[in-house]
Amino acid sequence: MFIDTAKIHVKAGDGGNGCQSYFRDTRVEHGKPNGGDGGDGGGVVLKADKGIYTLLDFQYQRHFKAQNGKHGSSNDKAGARGDDCLIRVPVGTVVTDLDTDCMIRDLDHDGIEVVVARGGRGGRGNSRRHDAETGESGEEKNIGFDLKLIADVGIVGFPNAGKSTLISKISNATPKIASYPFTTKAPTLGVVKFEDRDDDVIVADIPGLIEGAHKGKGLGDKFLKHVERTKILVHLIDMAGVDGRDPWDDFRIINEELEAFFGELADKKQIIVANKMDLEAAPVHLKAFRTRCRKKIMAVSALQGEGLKELLEEISKHLSKDRH
Repeated sequence: MFIDTAKIHVKAGDGGNGCQSYFRDTRVEHGKPNGGDGGDGGGVVLKADKGIYTLLDFQYQRHFKAQNGKHGSSNDKAGARGDDCLIRVPVGTVVTDLDTDCMIRDLDHDGIEVVVARGGRGGRGNSRRHDAETGESGEEKNIGFDLKLIADVGIVGFPNAGKSTLISKISNATPKIASYPFTTKAPTLGVVKFEDRDDDVIVADIPGLIEGAHKGKGLGDKFLKHVERTKILVHLIDMAGVDGRDPWDDFRIINEELEAFFGELADKKQIIVANKMDLEAAPVHLKAFRTRCRKKIMAVSALQGEGLKELLEEISKHLSKDRH
C-alpha cells in the first residue's frame, strides 16, 4: 500500500543525573567530592533511505523514543550517553514540526540526516565542587511527513488514458491495468534502463487527474504534488476518445490543473503523446488535434507497443539536455 503522509510523536532521551559522592578514607578528614557527570540523552534522527518507498510503517508505529543518558557514579565515573533513535524514511520526505507548523527539512537526497529532537544534557556531578545536578529533559515533538516522489519522468493524463499500460511496457513496473477509469489509486514507480545511459531513469505513473484536481477533486491535490520534482512530463492523451471525451479538452484541462496547483508545473518540459492510435477513431481525432496544437506530438499505441522506442529516445534526449 502506498502511503504518502504520516504523523508521529518523538521523544529524545533525558540526560542522566550527576552523582553526589565523596571519597572516603581513614587518612582523609573531609571527603573529597568525586561524583561523575550524567550522560546526555540520545536524539531522534531521521535519515532518507532510497530503499524505502512508502510511509506505510508509520501507520502502525507512531511513537518513537531515544534512550536516556546513564546516571553518573562515584569515583568520577561519567554516565554513558543514550543511544539515538534512528528513523528511516523515503527519499523525498518533507519533514514538518506540527507544533510550530514549520518545515524542518526536505530529505530530497539519499543518506541525508536531520536531528528532529535533541537529547537532554546530562547533569554535572559534584566532583566539580558544586552540588550534583539532575539531567535535563529531552525534546518532545509532533512531526509530520509529506512524501513527494523523486522521479525523472512523470506520466500525467486523464483516467483511462493508458498511463498504467505505458509504464508497464517501458519499465519494470507492474501496475493494475483495466479498461475502466481510476484503476490506479496511488502513484507507481518504474525503472527504465537505457543502453546509451549509465544511470537508470525513474518514471512515475501519476493516478488520473480530472477537472478540479488542484482543489482536491478525485484526490487530485494529493497526486499533483508527486510531479513537482520530476524533470519532464509525459502528457498522455486518449486520442481515440474512448470515454466520450474530446482529446483537446483533456489536454487543455490537465495543463490548467498543473498551473493552478503550482505555476511552475505548467512550465515543465512536456512530451505530448497521443495514445491508443490502434483504435479506429484515433487518426481522425489526431488530425483535428494537430490543427490546435502546434507542438511536437508523438503517436503511440501503448497496448500494441507501437511508437514506444521513439518515445523512449525522446525521453532520453530531453533528460540529457536537462543534465547539461
